Amino acid sequence: MTLACIGLGGNLGDAAQTLRGAFEALSALPQTTLRARSQLYATPAWGNQDQPPFINAAAVLETALPAPALLEALLGVEQAFGRVRDPAVHWGPRVLDLDLLLYGEQVIDLPQLKVPHPYLHERAFVLVPLAEIAPDALIPGQGRVRDAVMRIETSQIVSIGG
Repeated sequence: MTLACIGLGGNLGDAAQTLRGAFEALSALPQTTLRARSQLYATPAWGNQDQPPFINAAAVLETALPAPALLEALLGVEQAFGRVRDPAVHWGPRVLDLDLLLYGEQVIDLPQLKVPHPYLHERAFVLVPLAEIAPDALIPGQGRVRDAVMRIETSQIVSIGG
């Protein structure tokens, strides 16, 4: 079994309710147990800032699924919630986004999967919720989550509860 850290986000429709539903969907994945879930956080848009603010969260899963199979399961959850990926729109609005941030302490470099997530150590909207539930998780090449979150600006990330 491997501990995997997942980032959740959305900014279309009732994003808070979508993330609550996504936590339930994650807990139902095969060979997987939801070990922890963060509060929900209101966050400004990142990258493409001409869009609504996001609701973000994080989850820790214990899974027997290999990382590529876990990624496929996450993409299936996104689709079940109505996510349609448009390759022409980068960092755009979305109903639900699920990112495989960490998979144990492994470094994975496949065409469809990069772990740790390439921008994990730079993104407050991911690190703040992740630090709430997995402060000691190791970001290979960057150190512990709790240390990474201390190196970035987090004042615009606001908890909105569960």
